[in-house]
Amino acid sequence: PTSTPMLHSDRGFQYTSISFKKLLEGKIVQSMSRVGRCIDNGPMESFWGTLKCEKYYLRRTYPTFEELQKDMDAYIYFYNNERLQAKLNGLSPLEFRTKTA
Repeated sequence: PTSTPMLHSDRGFQYTSISFKKLLEGKIVQSMSRVGRCIDNGPMESFWGTLKCEKYYLRRTYPTFEELQKDMDAYIYFYNNERLQAKLNGLSPLEFRTKTA
């Protein structure tokens, strides 16, 4: 309840528009890649690519938004708590954070 969500994006016109900034105002903190530093977005681009390949593209359609949301929530839980990753020494992200904390 006390946390504030953050949205990290590139510098696309839709994210830099005044109307988009007003939409986020007071609800979500905007984080944006620096000019000429597209690598800032690398970790999130990698995550979204993995999510699409491992979950979204495997299902042909989602009849309702609620079904899509349920699948995305389940995948994010799986990714953080159960999916083992070679770059984290064969641990899930949660296990890795717990061991290094």
